[in-house]
Amino acid sequence: MQDIDKQDPASDASSAACADIGHASPQPETMPSLEEMLKTAELKAEEHHDAWLRAKAETENIRRRAQDDIAKAGKFAAEKFAGELLAVKDSLEAALATQEQDAAALRAGVELTLRQLINAFDKSSVKELNPLDEKFDPHQHQAISQVEADGEPNRVINVLQKGYALHERILRPALVVVSKAKSA
Repeated sequence: MQDIDKQDPASDASSAACADIGHASPQPETMPSLEEMLKTAELKAEEHHDAWLRAKAETENIRRRAQDDIAKAGKFAAEKFAGELLAVKDSLEAALATQEQDAAALRAGVELTLRQLINAFDKSSVKELNPLDEKFDPHQHQAISQVEADGEPNRVINVLQKGYALHERILRPALVVVSKAKSA
C-alpha cells in the first residue's frame, strides 16, 4: 500500500503540465456592465438623433428653396417676352407721336413694328397657326361653319383668325371655315 500512497512528485508536475497544454485556461473576459452598455447605447442614440435632425433640417431647406424657385419662375416667366415687346411698344408710340405723316411712311412704320413683333414671337417660341388648305384638327382649330365645297371634306377653306401656339400648347385656336362634301 505504501507504493500506492507514495507518488512521485515529479510525475504529478509533469501530468499537470500536460493537462495545462491541452486545456489552456482562458483569461476571464470581463463583460461590460449594464451601466456601460446603457451609456454606449445612449451615446449612439444621441448621435443618430442628431444626424436625423440635421437631415430633416436640410430636407426642409431644400423644400423651401425649391418653392422659392418655383414662385420666382412663375412670377418672372414672361420677363424675356415682355422685354421683347418693349421695342414694339416704343415703335407704336413713335408712330403716333409724329403729327405729319403720309400714308406710305405710316405703312412702313407699321410693317417695321409688325416685324419686331414677329421676331419677339419667334424668340419666345410663339408659333402662328395659319391652317389654310390643311385637314381640320379640333385640337388646333375652331370651326365656325361648314361649307359645301369641291375636293376633300374636312379641309380648312378659310381662316377667319389665325391661331397661336406656345411650345406645342395652343394659346388660341385658329377660327376656320371647314369644307363638307356636296350633297347629291
